[in-house]
Amino acid sequence: MSWFSWVSGKRNNKDSARDAIIGLREQLHLINKKEEHLLAKIEDEQRKAKANVTSNKRAAQAALRQKKVYENELDRLAGTRMTLETQVNAIENANMNIETMRAMQRGFDALKNIHGSMNIDKVDTTMDNIREQMALTSEISDAISNPVGMGAELDEDELKQELEDLEQEELNQRLSGAEAAPVHALPSTSIKGPAAASTSASRTNASPEVDEDEELRALQAELAM
Repeated sequence: MSWFSWVSGKRNNKDSARDAIIGLREQLHLINKKEEHLLAKIEDEQRKAKANVTSNKRAAQAALRQKKVYENELDRLAGTRMTLETQVNAIENANMNIETMRAMQRGFDALKNIHGSMNIDKVDTTMDNIREQMALTSEISDAISNPVGMGAELDEDELKQELEDLEQEELNQRLSGAEAAPVHALPSTSIKGPAAASTSASRTNASPEVDEDEELRALQAELAM
């Protein structure tokens, strides 16, 4: 079937459904008019029967008989109207169903065209590539945000050794300063009488080696303090 034939067939089906609904509704309209006319006739025969019920029983019976004929015809019209209304509803529902199916088919075709170049393997591969690129972006951001030279790890042992060297250097400087300090004469003790004179004489007659020993002991005592 060609595309033109397919479109024409759809159009003809839609037009025929619309024409059928229009024809049924027109017939329902005629039935309504007929029912209104019969109701008027029934009321007229009812009045005739009431008017002649006492004066002319034959005319009253004829009126009731005619009224019954109209009522039977009205019942038949009511059955016909119900059939036509049911048919109209069925056609409308069928037409709505087919339009719904056509819309769903168009949606299916659209999804099929969209997914025509896709499959689950390609989707998984694409998602893996996206995750890799996001991880690379995160690594690059971390590298850029880390200042140069600030991220180097410090050697704690090296720092400890450097601290010990500084302490030893400071101690050596203190000892060197103490050795270079001038040696002061030991304070003299005032001794009265001949003992003082003998002590002074002994110091005067002492040899230079004795004086150096005393100065050395004095220096050791000062360092000990």
